[in-house]
Amino acid sequence: MKSYINPKYFASLMLAGALSVTSCTKDFDEINTNPNSPTTIGAQYLLPTGIESAVDRYWGHRTRFERINIDAAELYVQHFTRNIYSNEGDNYEVSPALVANNWKGLYNDALLNFQRIIIQAGPSGISPNANYEGVALVMRSWVFSLLTDMYGAIPYSEAIAGTSENPVYKPKYDSMEQVYAGLLNDLKMANEKLTVGGPAISGDILYSGDILKWKKFANSLRLRLANRQAAKKPAESKAIMAEILADASKYPIFTSNADNASLKCTTVLPSNNEWNQVMVQDGRTDWNISSTLADKMNALGDTRITVYANPNKDGKYQGHPNGLPDAIATGYLSTSSTIGSYFLKADAPEVIMTFAELNLILAEAAFDGDITGDATSYFEKGITASFAQYGLTVPASYFTTVGAISKAKIMEQKWIALFGQGIEAWTEKRRTGLPVFPAADSRAIFVNDGVMPTRFTYPNSEYSLNQESVEAGVKLNGSANDMKTKLWWAE
Repeated sequence: MKSYINPKYFASLMLAGALSVTSCTKDFDEINTNPNSPTTIGAQYLLPTGIESAVDRYWGHRTRFERINIDAAELYVQHFTRNIYSNEGDNYEVSPALVANNWKGLYNDALLNFQRIIIQAGPSGISPNANYEGVALVMRSWVFSLLTDMYGAIPYSEAIAGTSENPVYKPKYDSMEQVYAGLLNDLKMANEKLTVGGPAISGDILYSGDILKWKKFANSLRLRLANRQAAKKPAESKAIMAEILADASKYPIFTSNADNASLKCTTVLPSNNEWNQVMVQDGRTDWNISSTLADKMNALGDTRITVYANPNKDGKYQGHPNGLPDAIATGYLSTSSTIGSYFLKADAPEVIMTFAELNLILAEAAFDGDITGDATSYFEKGITASFAQYGLTVPASYFTTVGAISKAKIMEQKWIALFGQGIEAWTEKRRTGLPVFPAADSRAIFVNDGVMPTRFTYPNSEYSLNQESVEAGVKLNGSANDMKTKLWWAE
């Protein structure tokens, strides 16, 4: 840090030094500190930086080879398809830069900021504040859940400790089971720390300082993770879900779309919706609606398609198949619907978790017998909330058209409701195998032996910087470091 000292004052310091060369003043540190260059950044600045960097990256980063959602996950789950550059996600090909950039970004730009808040705001920190600590715990848990769901075993218990008092430069990899156990505990702890009417927080660009909503997000996210691991740890998952659902006062969860966890973007740069920056400001028109999604929604008479997509020149909502080579895909430019204008607005929200998803989680849990309650009621409540999220009402005949509830129907509706949240839809598809997609178009060309990617490979940088640990992580995943290895929660 550079410091500025007035020349006249410097002369007096020299005189004092000449009189007493071996002495030092008790005020020297204060004299040599620039008040305009603080050594510690407060939580009110770390929080918005961490939230925006994490959610922007998850939703659809502006920069090429950073867009893990719209250049990978949304294509894998056949919400989107490409009309050009099919080798960037649509044919299952992944650039090494994409997996490396997102690994680095989620650890360095997001997790590091949340970890700093937890240390500063903790009981022994320089600025104790249980609500800042609780909020950072929720966000840290969410980001770690993204990482483990995308890569498998990851540095967790020893991660983001490179600048700690006892630095760890080569963190070990923890299994997904261990990571999930830690996240479920951390989310419970976050709920306990978050206190309505407690210390105020600022810089909260997710919930504007509403601590009750943060508690709801913590417990709803905990239900997501408990349900996700239910097939592997049924007794523990049932106990967690029962604990939360038995006490709405102690463990509040989402009760309406007003509780949805989403980043409220603005019309002012740099806080625009990332899809607006990519598809409007940068003029990228590479994506269309997948025919898999359009055909299913049209068959159901699902009016959400009017929000998800723009009509083509004939006023129809239709897509084209995934995996088509560029020369074929470009032929659909005049007939394939583009991404809905709602999602391209500068201030469109970047969504993390919704009331609709929560109810569909509970519908699955009830259907599987993991919680008590009426699965059909949760199912219809989730669908209704998804329509309402876009200002729509469920068509009168919709539930009749959908038909009797089943695991496949629940997961199909979750897939539809998760439009835009490609990473979550991809995780649910990999976990359950549902929904079942139509057979690939005969003209499509897929890499990865035609297998939808089951995970991302570890970045090459891990092999040069942390080889022993990453090789142990590969073993924890149970197979090769490729995109066909099934992850721990796969049913």
